[in-house]
Amino acid sequence: MIDRRTLMAASAILAMDGPAAAKRGTPMYGMIGRIKAQPSRRAELAAVLLEGTGTMPGCLNYVVAEDMADPDTLIVTEAWDSKQSHDESLKLPAVQAALAKGRPLVAGFDKIAETIPLGGVGLLKA
Repeated sequence: MIDRRTLMAASAILAMDGPAAAKRGTPMYGMIGRIKAQPSRRAELAAVLLEGTGTMPGCLNYVVAEDMADPDTLIVTEAWDSKQSHDESLKLPAVQAALAKGRPLVAGFDKIAETIPLGGVGLLKA
Protein backbone atom coordinates (compact mmCIF):
# COMPACT_ATOMS: atom_id res chain seq x y z
CA MET A 1 0.00 0.00 0.00
CA ILE A 2 1.27 3.48 -0.86
CA ASP A 3 1.31 6.14 1.86
CA ARG A 4 -0.17 9.61 1.42
CA ARG A 5 3.24 11.37 1.40
CA THR A 6 4.52 9.16 -1.46
CA LEU A 7 1.31 9.67 -3.42
CA MET A 8 1.49 13.45 -3.01
CA ALA A 9 5.18 13.53 -4.05
CA ALA A 10 4.49 11.43 -7.13
CA SER A 11 1.53 13.64 -8.05
CA ALA A 12 3.70 16.76 -7.75
CA ILE A 13 6.39 15.26 -9.98
CA LEU A 14 3.83 14.29 -12.62
CA ALA A 15 2.24 17.73 -12.50
CA MET A 16 5.62 19.42 -13.06
CA ASP A 17 7.04 16.99 -15.61
CA GLY A 18 4.01 15.58 -17.44
CA PRO A 19 3.61 15.60 -21.23
CA ALA A 20 2.79 18.96 -22.80
CA ALA A 21 -0.47 17.60 -24.22
CA ALA A 22 -1.61 16.59 -20.75
CA LYS A 23 -0.64 20.02 -19.41
CA ARG A 24 -2.89 21.72 -21.93
CA GLY A 25 -5.75 19.37 -21.17
CA THR A 26 -5.53 17.25 -24.33
CA PRO A 27 -5.07 13.57 -23.58
CA MET A 28 -2.42 11.61 -25.40
CA TYR A 29 -3.64 8.93 -27.79
CA GLY A 30 -2.41 5.40 -28.22
CA MET A 31 -3.25 2.47 -30.40
CA ILE A 32 -2.17 -1.15 -30.51
CA GLY A 33 -2.76 -2.99 -33.76
CA ARG A 34 -2.15 -6.48 -35.09
CA ILE A 35 -1.21 -6.79 -38.75
CA LYS A 36 -1.18 -10.18 -40.43
CA ALA A 37 1.24 -10.21 -43.37
CA GLN A 38 0.86 -12.32 -46.46
CA PRO A 39 2.62 -15.67 -45.84
CA SER A 40 6.40 -15.25 -45.44
CA ARG A 41 6.23 -11.46 -46.12
CA ARG A 42 6.39 -10.21 -42.51
CA ALA A 43 9.96 -8.84 -42.72
CA GLU A 44 9.14 -6.99 -45.93
CA LEU A 45 6.02 -5.47 -44.37
CA ALA A 46 7.95 -4.49 -41.22
CA ALA A 47 10.52 -2.66 -43.35
CA VAL A 48 7.76 -0.68 -45.07
CA LEU A 49 6.14 0.22 -41.75
CA LEU A 50 9.47 1.42 -40.35
CA GLU A 51 10.35 3.67 -43.32
CA GLY A 52 10.09 7.36 -42.51
CA THR A 53 8.58 6.93 -39.05
CA GLY A 54 10.80 9.68 -37.60
CA THR A 55 8.96 12.41 -39.49
CA MET A 56 5.48 12.10 -38.02
CA PRO A 57 4.68 15.29 -36.03
CA GLY A 58 3.17 14.49 -32.64
CA CYS A 59 4.34 10.87 -32.64
CA LEU A 60 5.86 10.08 -29.26
CA ASN A 61 6.45 6.38 -29.76
CA TYR A 62 5.98 4.01 -32.72
CA VAL A 63 7.07 0.41 -32.29
CA VAL A 64 6.77 -2.35 -34.87
CA ALA A 65 7.34 -5.76 -33.28
CA GLU A 66 7.24 -9.36 -34.44
CA ASP A 67 4.61 -11.55 -32.79
CA MET A 68 6.56 -14.43 -31.26
CA ALA A 69 3.58 -16.80 -31.61
CA ASP A 70 2.85 -16.19 -35.31
CA PRO A 71 5.57 -15.89 -37.96
CA ASP A 72 3.36 -13.76 -40.21
CA THR A 73 2.09 -11.25 -37.62
CA LEU A 74 3.33 -7.83 -36.51
CA ILE A 75 2.18 -5.85 -33.49
CA VAL A 76 2.30 -2.05 -33.83
CA THR A 77 2.18 0.08 -30.71
CA GLU A 78 1.77 3.85 -31.11
CA ALA A 79 1.68 6.81 -28.71
CA TRP A 80 0.78 10.31 -29.89
CA ASP A 81 0.52 13.69 -28.24
CA SER A 82 -3.17 13.72 -29.31
CA LYS A 83 -5.71 11.84 -31.42
CA GLN A 84 -5.67 14.79 -33.80
CA SER A 85 -1.93 14.34 -34.47
CA HIS A 86 -2.52 10.63 -35.18
CA ASP A 87 -5.38 11.37 -37.57
CA GLU A 88 -3.42 14.11 -39.35
CA SER A 89 -0.42 11.78 -39.76
CA LEU A 90 -2.53 9.51 -41.96
CA LYS A 91 -2.73 12.37 -44.51
CA LEU A 92 1.05 12.86 -44.77
CA PRO A 93 2.47 11.99 -48.23
CA ALA A 94 5.12 9.67 -46.72
CA VAL A 95 2.47 7.80 -44.72
CA GLN A 96 0.16 7.56 -47.74
CA ALA A 97 3.07 6.18 -49.81
CA ALA A 98 3.91 3.62 -47.11
CA LEU A 99 0.26 2.56 -46.93
CA ALA A 100 0.11 2.09 -50.70
CA LYS A 101 3.40 0.15 -50.72
CA GLY A 102 2.42 -2.02 -47.75
CA ARG A 103 -1.20 -2.76 -48.67
CA PRO A 104 -0.37 -5.72 -50.99
CA LEU A 105 1.69 -7.28 -48.18
CA VAL A 106 -1.20 -7.22 -45.66
CA ALA A 107 -3.48 -10.21 -45.22
CA GLY A 108 -5.43 -8.69 -42.33
CA PHE A 109 -5.50 -6.02 -39.64
CA ASP A 110 -7.31 -5.58 -36.38
CA LYS A 111 -7.16 -2.86 -33.78
CA ILE A 112 -6.43 -4.52 -30.45
CA ALA A 113 -6.99 -1.37 -28.39
CA GLU A 114 -7.12 2.40 -28.36
CA THR A 115 -5.51 3.83 -25.25
CA ILE A 116 -4.74 7.03 -23.37
CA PRO A 117 -1.03 6.76 -22.58
CA LEU A 118 -0.12 8.10 -19.16
CA GLY A 119 3.68 7.91 -19.47
CA GLY A 120 6.41 5.37 -19.15
CA VAL A 121 9.93 4.45 -20.15
CA GLY A 122 10.82 5.55 -23.65
CA LEU A 123 7.76 7.75 -24.04
CA LEU A 124 8.95 11.09 -25.36
CA LYS A 125 7.59 14.28 -23.88
CA ALA A 126 5.42 16.38 -26.16
